[in-house]
Amino acid sequence: MRIKTTLNNLDTALLNLLIKDGRASFADIARQLNISRTHARDRVQAMIESGLIEQFTAVINPEKLGKTVSSFIDLKVAPNAIEDIAEDLASKPEVVSLYIMTDLQSLHIHTLTDSTETFHAFVSTHLFSNPQILSVASSSLLKRVKHRRGGARL
Repeated sequence: MRIKTTLNNLDTALLNLLIKDGRASFADIARQLNISRTHARDRVQAMIESGLIEQFTAVINPEKLGKTVSSFIDLKVAPNAIEDIAEDLASKPEVVSLYIMTDLQSLHIHTLTDSTETFHAFVSTHLFSNPQILSVASSSLLKRVKHRRGGARL
C-alpha cells in the first residue's frame, strides 16, 4: 500500500536545497531557511525514516568518463518475455535507465557509450540477436536542454 507524504512549504524548500546540493550541511540549510540547525537535521532525518528521501548520491558527469554518446532506445518486446529482457538489459553497463511502459510490451532505455561503434556493438549483441525483441527504434541525444538531476523539482 502506498502512503502519500504531505509536505509543508518548509519541507519542500528543504528538499529543493538537498536536490541542488545533497552535501549541504545542516548549518547551511538552516541559514538558508531561517531555522535552527537541529530543526533542519530533524526534518531531514524524519524524511529519511519515512522513506521520502531514499539516498544521497553523487551525480557523475559521463563526458568526463568519455561516455559522450547518449542514446534512447524504444523496444517492442514479446509480452511474455518483457520482465526477463528488462532484467537482462538492466544488468548491462551501457544501460543507465530502463523503464517498462504501460502497454506492457515496450521498454524505454537510456544508454551511455564512448562511441557510435560501441553503441552499435551493444545493440548488435544484446538487441538484434534476441528473437523476443520485435522492433527497435533509437535516437541519440543532440543537446540536453533540461534534465532532472537529483530528482524532480518540487
